[in-house]
Amino acid sequence: MRNWFSRHPVSFMAFYLLFYLSAFHWLEVHIAVPDVLVHCHLDDLIPFCKYAIVPYFAWFLWIPFTLFYLLWKAPRADFWRLCLPLFAGMTIALACYVILPTGLDLRPYRVYGSDIFAQAVRMLYATDTPLNVCPSIHVFNSVTLMMAYYRSRIFETPGRRWMRPASVVLCVSIIASTVLLKQHSCIDVLLGILLAMVLDTAMTALERSDARALQRL
Repeated sequence: MRNWFSRHPVSFMAFYLLFYLSAFHWLEVHIAVPDVLVHCHLDDLIPFCKYAIVPYFAWFLWIPFTLFYLLWKAPRADFWRLCLPLFAGMTIALACYVILPTGLDLRPYRVYGSDIFAQAVRMLYATDTPLNVCPSIHVFNSVTLMMAYYRSRIFETPGRRWMRPASVVLCVSIIASTVLLKQHSCIDVLLGILLAMVLDTAMTALERSDARALQRL
């Protein structure tokens, strides 16, 4: 199975997407009351901003764009170097939601306005419950994606060099959107960043270990 997935990376992504969506749906159905409401004082100081819905939704496009871009344009090793920690971290986050169900009580009572931004926020609130929030998968994925742009050497070429700072801007914007929309607490953000850094460090250590093992052969 492992060898088959390595030869069919698109099928691997499709398989994980099906697993992730099924698991998240199960959580949404079976965990209706959180054990912990995540909150810190800084959350109260951050204002609500409906315009943050733009970078928040950009996350849904950025993930497949980056994965497919690396798959088609970069060495296959660069694709797997992003894909494996990305999916591992999302799975770890799902496990955290099962072990310790978390939720939020930060959303505004009502989102006023008839403009497209207010309507989009109301749609988000209606379809996405304030549950299963810590660590933030939005934040974890954004940091992991950004690091991939600085790791892959294809972004050192003049035609692609702009994509590195662009990834930083997009990453910071998405992270900010999670707290500006009251979708996450600052605690969720910090733990999402920490999860990304830990898994990246672990993958780097594993790569170095494999390289040393090959040198001994």
